[in-house]
Amino acid sequence: MKTLFQKIKSLYALINRGILKVSDWMISGFRVALVFGFVLYAVGIGWFVLYSDKVSLEDHTVLVMDLKGVLVEESPGGLKDKLIGELQGNTPETVRLRDIVMTLELAAKDKRIDKVLLKLNDFQGGGLVSLREAASAIEKFKASGKQVVAWSSFYDQRQYYLAAHANQVLSHPMGGVLIEGLGRSRNYYKDALDKLGIKANLIRVGQFKSAGEPYVLNAPSQQALKAEAHVYDALWALYTGGVEKARNLPAGSIDQNIGKLPDALIKVKGNPGQLALDWKWVDGLQTFESLRETLMKEVGKDEDIQSFRQVGWKDYLTSEVKRVKGEHIAIVVAEGEIGDGRAPAGKIGGISTSERIRKAAEDKDVKAIVLRVNSPGGSVLGSELIREQLQIAKDKGKPIVVSMGNLAASGGYWISMASDVVIADPATITGSIGVFAMLPTGEGLMSKIGINTGGYQTSWLAGAYDPRKALDPRMQSLVQSSIEHIYTDFIGKVSATRSIELAKADELAQGRIWTGAQAANHKLIDRLGSFSDAVEEARSRVAKLDGANANGKELPIRYVGPQTSPIEKFAQKFMGQIGWISAESVAPPAWNVLSGLSGADALMLNRLGQDLSWLQTVIDKKQPFGAAAHCLCNVLP
Repeated sequence: MKTLFQKIKSLYALINRGILKVSDWMISGFRVALVFGFVLYAVGIGWFVLYSDKVSLEDHTVLVMDLKGVLVEESPGGLKDKLIGELQGNTPETVRLRDIVMTLELAAKDKRIDKVLLKLNDFQGGGLVSLREAASAIEKFKASGKQVVAWSSFYDQRQYYLAAHANQVLSHPMGGVLIEGLGRSRNYYKDALDKLGIKANLIRVGQFKSAGEPYVLNAPSQQALKAEAHVYDALWALYTGGVEKARNLPAGSIDQNIGKLPDALIKVKGNPGQLALDWKWVDGLQTFESLRETLMKEVGKDEDIQSFRQVGWKDYLTSEVKRVKGEHIAIVVAEGEIGDGRAPAGKIGGISTSERIRKAAEDKDVKAIVLRVNSPGGSVLGSELIREQLQIAKDKGKPIVVSMGNLAASGGYWISMASDVVIADPATITGSIGVFAMLPTGEGLMSKIGINTGGYQTSWLAGAYDPRKALDPRMQSLVQSSIEHIYTDFIGKVSATRSIELAKADELAQGRIWTGAQAANHKLIDRLGSFSDAVEEARSRVAKLDGANANGKELPIRYVGPQTSPIEKFAQKFMGQIGWISAESVAPPAWNVLSGLSGADALMLNRLGQDLSWLQTVIDKKQPFGAAAHCLCNVLP
């Protein structure tokens, strides 16, 4: 018989085992619940990302392409930038060219899509090359036998280039079309800098290298005017010719109509819509509500939205596009100004863009690389890093094809030289083969405000470039020698890669810009064509390497770049759901200090800021100086 102590001890042990079992059960249950909850969360996220975008379409649906923002090759920034922009109420919208092209390609083959409605009210346009490629996609869609209807309350010049390629162009009765022509005016800061006591100290090679002129002259040089006229006239001919062909207008009629515009507008009692109708620039004047009623009669009514049967183009593209797997052509986008290091999407970093190219070169599934260039240039070092990486990829046996977009000038041309073939649109702005450096100094400003500078340096070079003092002549000589060396290297590479005599390469360089058509005539590029032509060239070269028929292998394309993760997609969608939060509720009043400025004042300050920010980037350089292969022509259309 157990003693009382033993019984108590046994009871305690039994209770303890029971408590431990319950605890273990609770902990295990908690773990199971936690794992189960995580699985449910993961499945929910997966479903949200993979299936929430799927749209169900009925027959006779209108694809609504409501284009908003600037037409670009690559949307700038990342998720962090977009989140900050949302909070500040500053979210500039962009439209990717490839998204427009892909959407129209898919819709052309989709039996459920009857027609496309192109809404252009909020479209801010882009470069002429981008507009031409988007217009070409519209023409290919029309070739499937389907209709495109364009509508806007009023068309500006860039909007109208796309609209002109629609089957039917409609404007609001109080709207119209404004076609102005091409051109630009720069600010020239020499007098202002003189008054401030600041000297730009521009050092350049190339008589047409006008990038630094605004800081050392009061007006454009004759060389700059000559070069720009040569390019502008050619671009304008491409614009007017494209519109006149699309609208079946007599050749030269746009220029003729602009010439007689004042009298013509008086005759229609100041009604621009009627004038556009008379000149056959539009097919009809119609409110959007009236157009909506028309489309409901044509394709049917969607009772859920009380409008015509429709699908938004972004939802449609997200739903229909399929991820590319297996062997493919890699597309690397080089858009924006070129810097030395890393850069987010929408800009080019010597290191980050090189890494994209290296990633593609080392991928066994990548059979060729197409580099899409849309850049005014920038850092010489950054440009060379990219060119070198392309050369490495080329040496590994991967075909390299360059497709030039709106701009492939200066550094943009530099990075194109390691390719097997260079293809440009007739409207591409390229060339500007030249180099410059700028070392601004403010010795006059220091004198005016009564500040003197002095100190000890172990050598003359330690203080040779100090923005507070006049530039040491020895430093100027050093920079001049360096710039001339880089220019010699630049034209040497041009001569070697383009098989042009060195003297001829020098003659074609000198910092002068050319259109794609002009560059083709001078053998600075291989041939004219679109991005699609560049992809076909890459496919053809892969097929020849594989020993197959040149047209036998239809490799898909895949863009190399930062991939959007499921979490990022979720966050972007969530941002869309909370978009009702107003900017005013989170933005301090100081952020809106310029909101009271007139449009002209704001535009002037914006241009001033852009121009002078270039000087700031020069001052901020950690090196004694930096050579730039930049055309400063990114404001060209």
